[in-house]
Amino acid sequence: MKSIVTSIISVFLVFTFNLCHAADNVINVFTWSDEIPHSVITQFEKETGIKVNYATFDSNEIMYAKLRATKKVVYDLIEPSSYYIDRMRKLGMLENLDKTRLPNLKNIDPTFLNTNYDPDSAHSVPFVWGITGIFLNKNYFSLKRTNNWNDLLDKQYVNQLMFLDDPREVFSIALRMLGYSINDENPEHIKQAYLKIKSLMPNIKLFNSDAIISILIDEDAAIGMAWNGDLFKAKLENPKLEFVYPNDGFEIWVDNFAILKNSPHKDNAYLFLNYLMRADVAATVSQAIHYSTTNLAAKNLLPIAVRNNPALYPPSDILKKGEFQTDISDKTFASLERYWERLKIGG
Repeated sequence: MKSIVTSIISVFLVFTFNLCHAADNVINVFTWSDEIPHSVITQFEKETGIKVNYATFDSNEIMYAKLRATKKVVYDLIEPSSYYIDRMRKLGMLENLDKTRLPNLKNIDPTFLNTNYDPDSAHSVPFVWGITGIFLNKNYFSLKRTNNWNDLLDKQYVNQLMFLDDPREVFSIALRMLGYSINDENPEHIKQAYLKIKSLMPNIKLFNSDAIISILIDEDAAIGMAWNGDLFKAKLENPKLEFVYPNDGFEIWVDNFAILKNSPHKDNAYLFLNYLMRADVAATVSQAIHYSTTNLAAKNLLPIAVRNNPALYPPSDILKKGEFQTDISDKTFASLERYWERLKIGG
């Protein structure tokens, strides 16, 4: 009888050990939709034996709201944009990175390290990046007449412009048109930006952030604002498209990886993050999604026509005109939202 009980206990202990081990041999990742190719995940699983549970979001706001609404930390690795890295690090939501566990950090372009949204790069690793600038179709408009955001005020553009359907992006443009920082929170400057956008409204044909590539390819709009990566993708189908880096400044956006504080599988999170910074892996991601990589070693693996393409990788003298987006207060964002609603209803 004793031997039977002992055998049952032994079987139970082995089962429990295996179950716990299986539960630990995973990583829960929360990223932008379509940003990590399935092949990259499969390769990591094959190399390490670690199962990747992969969930996606379509906006920083959705990601943030879900994390704040969950009392228990579920995800290990997340991918916020710069201004949400700024917000979440200030709230103590992110791991203070142990860089000795990230040897591939040496591959990252120093341009994207120690930024104003994450000083000392203590909480995040930049992954892919881009710029919000002006696009135009050379069949309809001249590059010579469009070098600044302020040029879009010209009456020749009445009911012609496509703008992103995003208040923070659009107000960033208006602030640059006025000579202010895209991160300015002065209420009077925000009001001036609202009035600047209002003066632009007769020229704006549509606001859109979801179907930019098809709009550019089909020429439903021939000039306006867009992300350079989307322009690059659209130009593969419509070679008449061009991207302009406005002389009066522009936003540089960066999607970054961060490990959540109290991550349930922290060791695996470090392994996966270091894997994503491997040159061959980062190059595969960049090629698949057609956005610029922050990884210099990966960039060197890209086709010459890609890494030398100024629409994806502008020279340093142009890049200096850009600003990284940082967090703004809830009060300022609420003000933007109120002005945005007034603009949309013609107020």
